[in-house]
Amino acid sequence: MEINNIHENSNNYNKYTKDSSDEAKSAGKAETILRAMTADDLPAVERIEQTCFSDAWSEKLLSDMLESEWDEAWVLADKKNSVIGYANFRFLAGEGELMRIAVLPEYRGHGESKKLMDRLEISSREKEAPDLTLEVRAGNTPAINLYKFYGFQAEAVRKNYYHDPVEDALIMWRRPVPSIPT
Repeated sequence: MEINNIHENSNNYNKYTKDSSDEAKSAGKAETILRAMTADDLPAVERIEQTCFSDAWSEKLLSDMLESEWDEAWVLADKKNSVIGYANFRFLAGEGELMRIAVLPEYRGHGESKKLMDRLEISSREKEAPDLTLEVRAGNTPAINLYKFYGFQAEAVRKNYYHDPVEDALIMWRRPVPSIPT
């Protein structure tokens, strides 16, 4: 699904809208708001963690993430301001890492993860961190395809990294192509 409009203002409050054909398909899920995560979002994000990950982060870990000078956290909220997804990025030493990205199952397939990935693109430019990395379950084909869409390529494997179920992790990177002086 394509994102038609991205509006960004100085408070890092982004509004994404889809075209009318997407609106009909998504049955009332046509508009979401992307905004910086706050402490008030912690209970909703912890529920997303419990729903989406077998190794869910605790509310304490999520709270610590909000206080970290290296981390950014963003939430997607629906028209009723219910948090339906979130992402955590870490920027350190000129590199960025996608630490977490999750969208509730009933909102998947509507381009919501792309909105979070678009924010990663914006943040990496703002932080001057063009090299980006992430880890993903080797069997998570939808996520791998999303990351490939954003230019990530698998560069390494961590054997048996994930548990419940045991699965390898792909280490993916997106590195800019160096320019050649002419």
